[in-house]
Amino acid sequence: MPATADNASCDYLDLQVNGYAGVDFNGDDLTAESLHHACEALRRDGNAGVLATIITDRIDVMCRRLAKLVQLRQQDELAKQLIVGLHIEGPFINETPGYRGAHPVDAIHPANGDEMRQLLEAGGGLTKLVTLAPESDPALAVTKMLASQGIIVSAGHCDPTLDQLDAAIEAGLSMWTHLGNGCPMQMHRHDNVVQRALSRADRLWLCFIADGVHVPFAALGNYLKLAGERAIVVTDAMAAASLGPGRHRLGRWEVDVSEDLAAWAPDRSHLVGSALTMNQAADNLRRALGASDQQIQQWTCSNPRLALGD
Repeated sequence: MPATADNASCDYLDLQVNGYAGVDFNGDDLTAESLHHACEALRRDGNAGVLATIITDRIDVMCRRLAKLVQLRQQDELAKQLIVGLHIEGPFINETPGYRGAHPVDAIHPANGDEMRQLLEAGGGLTKLVTLAPESDPALAVTKMLASQGIIVSAGHCDPTLDQLDAAIEAGLSMWTHLGNGCPMQMHRHDNVVQRALSRADRLWLCFIADGVHVPFAALGNYLKLAGERAIVVTDAMAAASLGPGRHRLGRWEVDVSEDLAAWAPDRSHLVGSALTMNQAADNLRRALGASDQQIQQWTCSNPRLALGD
């Protein structure tokens, strides 16, 4: 039985966790104690595993944060159990406003094999997933390199044409990060990146944030139907997850968490991750969409494992 707020089963596998319970994985003040605290809270809230996510910054900063996370994880048995891998989100994404979301524009640039290798080395062999923009990967060289190493390549914060998307899939792209987000509020009503991704649902794992804010529940229900057997629910959780409303930090950002657990930039111009827990996501799916326990189990437990090859 999948977890609810009252009955956690410790089955969830969340592919996108930037921080938790007051702890920012992208913060330079991460300690062994704070990482353990975050893992305790993740376990309490029903997670069997997560991909700790490091987001766009200068390459040297990202490498330092990855290496520190790897070092601290190695020292803690609970962290080794809970953090089953790393998710590197950026910096090879689309810099256009709307598509870049909360990622700092000064650190975004086209994919580069040497820099990708630096990030992988800093990740100590734990990198399971990399989010990039297909249109920002010249000749899809980084996509091919990652896929050849068994690392999931996911499109996100991007606007590839359908031809670019098809070419990326042929090169090894196999997932889409938080579909419906990392794109502008206003787009062409038909020819847009969401429709392109959904049209390739038979070839991609499609990930969604189930808080009703990143994607309204009516749209989310439609997207989940189209994604079919290849839908995955993630939280995109940041440090405020499990703490509730208030002001918190994610990397360079201060964020305001509203009552619905959406995490906003202080000027409310865009979302910055979420304060969602997997328990709350499961309850949202059940209450707002009428999803069955079997469907929730598939989206939050089974499919993430299948995507990772577990």
